[in-house]
Amino acid sequence: MKERIYLSSPHMGGTEKKYVDEAFETNWIAPLGPNVTGFEEALEAHLGSGFHVAALSSGTAAIHLALIQLGVGTGDEVICQSMTFSASANPIIYQGATPVFVDSEEDTWNICPKALEEAIKDRISKGTKPKAIIAVHLYGMPFKVDEVMAVANHYGIPVLEDSAEALGSLYKGKPCGTFGNLSILSFNGNKIITTSGGGALVTQDPAIKEKVVFWATQARDNAPHYQHSEIGYNYRLSNICAGIGRGQMEVLDKHVQLRRNNHSFYSEIFKDVTGVKVFTETSEDFYSNHWLTCITVDESNAFSTEALRVALAAENIESRPLWKPMHLQPVFENYPYYGANVAENLFKNGLCLPSGSNLTTEQKQRINNAITQIV
Repeated sequence: MKERIYLSSPHMGGTEKKYVDEAFETNWIAPLGPNVTGFEEALEAHLGSGFHVAALSSGTAAIHLALIQLGVGTGDEVICQSMTFSASANPIIYQGATPVFVDSEEDTWNICPKALEEAIKDRISKGTKPKAIIAVHLYGMPFKVDEVMAVANHYGIPVLEDSAEALGSLYKGKPCGTFGNLSILSFNGNKIITTSGGGALVTQDPAIKEKVVFWATQARDNAPHYQHSEIGYNYRLSNICAGIGRGQMEVLDKHVQLRRNNHSFYSEIFKDVTGVKVFTETSEDFYSNHWLTCITVDESNAFSTEALRVALAAENIESRPLWKPMHLQPVFENYPYYGANVAENLFKNGLCLPSGSNLTTEQKQRINNAITQIV
């Protein structure tokens, strides 16, 4: 069988082992230590002056603690972009709150500002003002930041910016992860950089970072014995994983460029193929890391995205349908939804293509050959 080509596999830069070895040599194995501090500082340097980062065990943990910080609890409602991974929505349920899902718009595939305002108005008319808005930069493409924030600010609702897929992306020259009242990052194994598993919460308030770290380390009070006045969580990133992250931050810019090169590779393949669109920026305001390069295929086309997925799988090449919208998921299908059918159509007609920053020339040739055979 031919060697497997993965959708997005980890890509080490070479210096990660140095930081991990240092952790072993100094016995800093626990979820604290110089690698955690160094990783947070590297992320803060990337995001810019005034931002504080708390390194956590996952992006999901970061969303959970962000919702706690925003005061979300039982009986509250939280608006969430429907087209996303379930980790964006699950923490709403953890807090006993109700998710309210909102459709995408066609330019960025992210939360639609018009549907967002419609949802806010209707929820207020029903007696419940949403407590927060979760907006996602899908596949590395920034959402329409100015428009979404304008709606949120008009109604006085904080935005939790889900930048799990968007480290290295920019909106109007400013890094994703710096726009929300709180923001989160992910370093899962398939992300632009990885710590094996990990995430982070981003804030402009050092007191919030301190509080989040307190919650993430079991909310232990300052006492000689184990005393707890609040519920805590085991959410801190380990010093070992943070060592991987320090090495990965040294190659972040390189990885972004390699992913963008992949996007150009696919754009060239499909440039003359009728009915196929490669997901790309609509203006210079948007700069995507192109974490995953995605396409949509018009329904009238001679082949479908499913046919293409099957053809690639036959060559041991991994591809994947776009995220199935949350309002179509069995676990969430009974919750409120606002908008039209943009997200549904994207799911029906879209496909994610192999986009790892470690794709070789030979692998790209195999991908090109497999795609050419069907198109």
